[in-house]
Amino acid sequence: MKIRNLDLTRNPVNEEHQQLGIPPIEDTVSHLDAHPFLRVAVWFAVIVLILLVVFLIGRFFLAQDSIDSWQIISQTLDSRIFWSAVAVGFLAQVVDGALGMAYGVTATTFLLASGASPAAASASVHIAEIFTTGVSGISHAKFGNVNKQLFTRLLVPGMLGGIIGALLITHIDSTLFKPIISGYLILLGLFILSKAFRQISIRKEAPMHVGKLACFGGFMDTAGGGGWGPIVTTTLVGTGTDPRTTIGSVNFAEFFLTLTSAAVFALLMETDTWPLIVGLVFGGLFAAPFAAYLCKKFKTRTLLILVGILITAISFFNLYKSLHAL
Repeated sequence: MKIRNLDLTRNPVNEEHQQLGIPPIEDTVSHLDAHPFLRVAVWFAVIVLILLVVFLIGRFFLAQDSIDSWQIISQTLDSRIFWSAVAVGFLAQVVDGALGMAYGVTATTFLLASGASPAAASASVHIAEIFTTGVSGISHAKFGNVNKQLFTRLLVPGMLGGIIGALLITHIDSTLFKPIISGYLILLGLFILSKAFRQISIRKEAPMHVGKLACFGGFMDTAGGGGWGPIVTTTLVGTGTDPRTTIGSVNFAEFFLTLTSAAVFALLMETDTWPLIVGLVFGGLFAAPFAAYLCKKFKTRTLLILVGILITAISFFNLYKSLHAL
C-alpha cells in the first residue's frame, strides 16, 4: 500500500539501490518534529480519507434501498472485471513494494491490456491511489521523512501538471490516444530496464528545476496513467538528494496530485469504474508479503530487468492492438 518507513543502514541491498538510483528498502526511522505546514497537510489528508470512507459506506450500505446495495456488491464479486483488477492490483503492488516505484505504470499497462480505455485506466488507478498514497504520506510525515521545502516545491507544480493531464486524456478520443499512451509506457518500461545497466553518479549539489520536474511528472502520471515515481523520485534520488526525505516528500506530494487528478476525472467523466477501483485496492492489500519475498530472493537489478521487460512487452502488444483498431 506504499507505506514506506525507510531503512538507510549500509546493507548490500541498500547499496545496490543507491547505485541504481532507486528508493532504499523499508524500516522504521526516527521521528523528526514536523513543520506546522506539514501538520496542516497531514490533518487535511486524514480528514479527506475519513470523508471518503464515510462516503463509500453511505454509497454502498446506507442507501435507501439496501437490497440494491447488496446487489451491487454481489454483481461486483461476480464480475470478471473486478477479479482482473484484483490480479492487476496485486501484481502492481508487488512490483511497487519490491522496487519502491512503478505501481501506476504496471497497473495502467495491464488495465489497457484488459481492454480499458486510457481515461478509465488512469481514473481507476488514481482514485484507488488516493487511499494508498494518503496513508503512505501520513506515515512518512509521522516518521519525519518529509522535507517541508522540497514538499512545497513539488506540491503546486505537480497538482497543476496532474490537472492538465486529466483535462487532456478526458477530451481526446480513446481510440486515437491509446497508441500514444502505449508508446509512453514502452518508454517508461525501457527507462526502468535501463536503470539495471546504469551506474548513478551521485551529485552533492541541490536539485534544480524541481517545480518543472514535478509539473512534467504530474502531467505524465495522469495523462499516461503512471510515472510520478519513475520520473520524479528516481531523478531526485539519482542526483544525490537525501533518499529518506526525498522519497517521503515525493510520496506525500503524490497524495495531493492523486486527489486533484481524481477530482478532475470525477467531474469530467462518468465514474462507472468502481469494480476496477475496488479490485485494485483489494488486490493490493495482500501483496506486501510477496514483495518482501521478491526482495529477499532476487537482486534489485534482476527485478528491474524483469519488470522493465514485462511492461515494455505488454505495452508493445497494447500498441499493436490499438494501431490495428484504427
